[in-house]
Amino acid sequence: MSLVTPSAEAAGDRSKGALRVVQLYPRDMNIYGDWGNALVLQRRISWHGYTPELLEYNVGDPFPANVDIIVGGGGQDSGQLVIQDDLQARAAELKGLAEDGAPMLLICGLYQLFGRFFKTRTGAVIPGIGVLDVETHGTDERLIGNVKVSTPEFGEVLGYENHSGQTTLGEGVRPLGTTAKGTGNNSSDGHEGARYRNIVASYLHGSLLPKNPAIADFLIRTAAERRYGTFEPGHPDDRYAVLAREHAARRPR
Repeated sequence: MSLVTPSAEAAGDRSKGALRVVQLYPRDMNIYGDWGNALVLQRRISWHGYTPELLEYNVGDPFPANVDIIVGGGGQDSGQLVIQDDLQARAAELKGLAEDGAPMLLICGLYQLFGRFFKTRTGAVIPGIGVLDVETHGTDERLIGNVKVSTPEFGEVLGYENHSGQTTLGEGVRPLGTTAKGTGNNSSDGHEGARYRNIVASYLHGSLLPKNPAIADFLIRTAAERRYGTFEPGHPDDRYAVLAREHAARRPR
């Protein structure tokens, strides 16, 4: 486990309080630029006037205390096999955080493993931890390309998908949104991602948050309200996010 703290200049002289971000398994589940999501949270937490504490959690580490935001990324099937026993050992803690309202961003592989199970295309079953009422089946079809999603909470969400697992949602979750371009969870129902309590789960990566600051700010606001009872927004610099969104929206499938 490592801790990255900002400079005094980045945090500001009068912090509104600390917010602790934990990225799960970056050693094995970080093949789609998922570390970028954690870095965006670190920067935007500072812009909102809070002090970010950025930690990694890898297999065998002691699990951090006082977690405010969880970030989980994608990985190949081999990476999921490496972390599965440790993830199962941490299931109770992660379920407790989810039920207590801790905000989480779960991308691709960890989206799958926070569900009930992932059945690979060869028939092997990797059990999930059941935080999300979803199940995933590996297929020979690869879903790849730029995606545009219409969401009721965050407006238009932009990203990139690259996965062969197809996920279906149970009654206990709702979709993040509906695909206007691209495929999303699977090749049949037009849904992308999942929402449960303060969890945002998605197949969109590359990274997701630099192009979708509304999701980043939801995670930060929810974390601040959970820890401090209120959220006082700052003045984030969204110039590059706007440019990134404009560029992403122009790209073909």
